[in-house]
Amino acid sequence: MNTLSSFTALDSNPLSKPRSLGPHHHEPIHLQRPRNVVVCSVKPSVAPPSSLRVSGSPNQGLSRIESLTQVSGVLGCQWGDEGKGKLVDILAQHFDIVARCQGGANAGHTISNAEGKKFALHLVPSGLFKEIDGLESNGVSCKGRILVSDRAHLLFDFHQVVDGLREYELAKSFIGTTKRGIGPCYSNKVIRNGIRVSDLRHMDTFPQKLDLLLSDAASRFQGFDYGPHVLKEEFEKYKRFAERLETFIADTVFVVNEAISEKKKILVEGGQATILDIDFGTYPFVTSSSPSAGGICTGLGIAPRVLGNLVGVVKACTTRVGSGPFPTEILDKGGDLIRFAGQEFGTTTGRPRRCGWLDIAALKYCCQINGFSSLNLTKLDVLSDLPEIQLGVAYKQIDGTPIKSFPADLRDLERLKVEYEVLPGWKSDISSVRNYSDLPKAARQYVERIEELVGIPVHYIGVGPGRDALIYK
Repeated sequence: MNTLSSFTALDSNPLSKPRSLGPHHHEPIHLQRPRNVVVCSVKPSVAPPSSLRVSGSPNQGLSRIESLTQVSGVLGCQWGDEGKGKLVDILAQHFDIVARCQGGANAGHTISNAEGKKFALHLVPSGLFKEIDGLESNGVSCKGRILVSDRAHLLFDFHQVVDGLREYELAKSFIGTTKRGIGPCYSNKVIRNGIRVSDLRHMDTFPQKLDLLLSDAASRFQGFDYGPHVLKEEFEKYKRFAERLETFIADTVFVVNEAISEKKKILVEGGQATILDIDFGTYPFVTSSSPSAGGICTGLGIAPRVLGNLVGVVKACTTRVGSGPFPTEILDKGGDLIRFAGQEFGTTTGRPRRCGWLDIAALKYCCQINGFSSLNLTKLDVLSDLPEIQLGVAYKQIDGTPIKSFPADLRDLERLKVEYEVLPGWKSDISSVRNYSDLPKAARQYVERIEELVGIPVHYIGVGPGRDALIYK
């Protein structure tokens, strides 16, 4: 299903708070854990320029943002956790709709607002009930600003149980999922027995559809507790959910396309990232959706021709959670240094992330698939204590033969050698720098070498977790 979500809902300025719509058919909606609903947000009026604190030269940041096309997107370039939420939070003030197009509550974002308050979110903006209650208790009004697609699939408690049982079966070959039930929910969608939000409007047939799902799970997994009492309890629970959700449900395909025809600006936020893409990632160590550019159209129900600027978000280093090959992983104390300096622990799971050097070969592959117009390099400040920094610039086979593309075969990816370039570190705190020219020379060399190798300009540089800790280049 899809989500239309807004990070600007976290802004204390009422003019910058969007009204939200909801998900479509790609992103699972998790009602029993309200945080798992997908959303789309629409803002009644565009915030004035004064509502955005622009770092760098007086008008550079604002001109960068205002030059973005009518339908623009922010997508991850690595294995997720790149810091997409922060950029979406900043850009959203200048868009009418902010849309999440795939995934579910397996994506987490930690956002810091202008007052320094942190919000750990999973589906708002990328969610519902529990997260909405949390936002409103902090003075962030969500009334009339969230719509949920009637085509979105429902993610049930039992999907999480099945997710855990499946991981247990895999033993040492486990995928490393967040165990939020995303994969099992997508599985039901693909085999065409999933339950969608629109089914909540037909409670006369809802029990039969739910019985089919639960019976399938019980027949597949030993010890899966299911009986008539379970079905009755679930049915009563979802009757209550349906009543509360009704005011949020909408045909978001119509809403988004109508907005496009009315020349409203739409910002698309992708969850996870390209190397976790079900088709183009390190399969099977991937997510269950399409976090790359193609997922925008299939997730939101919009035509490819309306897509414009896509910003790729990439960390200054590389991290990933879970199993699977990681060519530039740092296995010594250097990895620990990056992990703790960057607080590399999952928002959703709390798991420590594996850390490594920036993988240019993988980044070029992601840029090729998505056609990014610019990059947002995040967490440059995390590298500040290192005396030297390595860039993984190319892959080679064991015999030294160059590898020209990102391997599909995991055995090849695990055996390959990485060719590194070593650049000098800057050994100074850059977290307070707001102008590109004020960065240490070595930091600028690092950024510009990435641009040179990838062939795409870096327009945004993150130097800290705060909303204003962003340099416009």
